[in-house]
Amino acid sequence: MMSDESSHERALGGRLLASVSRSFYLTLKALPKVVREPISLAYLLARTADTIADTAAVSADVRLQCLTRFRDLALGPANEEEEKSLGILFQGRFCPHQTDESEAHLMAHFREAIAWLRAVNPAQLTAIRAVLERIIEGQMQDIRRFPDDGRLRALGTPDELDDYTWLVAGCVGEFWTRLCLSDVPKAFDPGANADRLIENGIRYGKGLQLINILRDLPEDLAAGRCYLPETEIAGLGRSLVDVRLSPKVLDPLRSKWLIQCEESLAHGLEYVSEIADGKLRYATALPLLIGVRTAALLRAASWETLTAGVKVSRLEMARLLADTAIACRDAARMRKLYERLQGAK
Repeated sequence: MMSDESSHERALGGRLLASVSRSFYLTLKALPKVVREPISLAYLLARTADTIADTAAVSADVRLQCLTRFRDLALGPANEEEEKSLGILFQGRFCPHQTDESEAHLMAHFREAIAWLRAVNPAQLTAIRAVLERIIEGQMQDIRRFPDDGRLRALGTPDELDDYTWLVAGCVGEFWTRLCLSDVPKAFDPGANADRLIENGIRYGKGLQLINILRDLPEDLAAGRCYLPETEIAGLGRSLVDVRLSPKVLDPLRSKWLIQCEESLAHGLEYVSEIADGKLRYATALPLLIGVRTAALLRAASWETLTAGVKVSRLEMARLLADTAIACRDAARMRKLYERLQGAK
């Protein structure tokens, strides 16, 4: 059977894309071709930037400089000399520090991703650049906010947390929606309002990022990062010193932000209910349902369970893939599956 992948997607997709995107790879492969390629490319570029930002063995100043240079390459005109220079820097300073060889491979082949970017059509290029700029801004804010000096720091206010979830995930919901509106004929129901779709897409993305924040809380605290707002920690009569000594003091805030997360995911359900294209509906519903199930696990998790790691098991993931395929045929079935996963123990 002839593949519908472009040469760029064949070169960077497949095993590499699967290895760095994990469960999201299932979503990407289910998308209609016209949006699968630009969304896959945007994901690979964002993951490259994320690897730059997360390579703690490299100094914060160098990571910020590399993110700036990578952003400028992606957003600006072709610059072969700068691509070569940055490629040498990645190979020498970043690739050796990757514990996951797929991350090292991604860094080593960033020039192919830039070449793919230059091959997409102008409208898609504009959309990818816009979302990548926002994501990189969120990553750079992270590096500046959380220097690696052994101290625990937190975001200041709920507004800062909302802004962060917008920059690293909410903007992806907008990107996805605008791309589908422009490139997928009859993507959404005839009566769907574009502004409502975009707002629901943004809220959906923010909800997924809140799951990441709540799931990774112990790991982030150990690294000196707390995304739960310091003003709310103070409102509990606690300080960051208390959090460092006994992270369980954050349990009331874990509960509060999990409620906020589930409210945002409810916008995702509304979003999915207005999708008319079958492939797009399945691809959009899958991360929502995985997210709802993960939120249910987080709700039931003790601090000890959270520290050990919370995730949907492989067996349950396989069942969820099949259940989603069936539920996607009907809005009522989708809501029923959503509610079952939401209430599952």
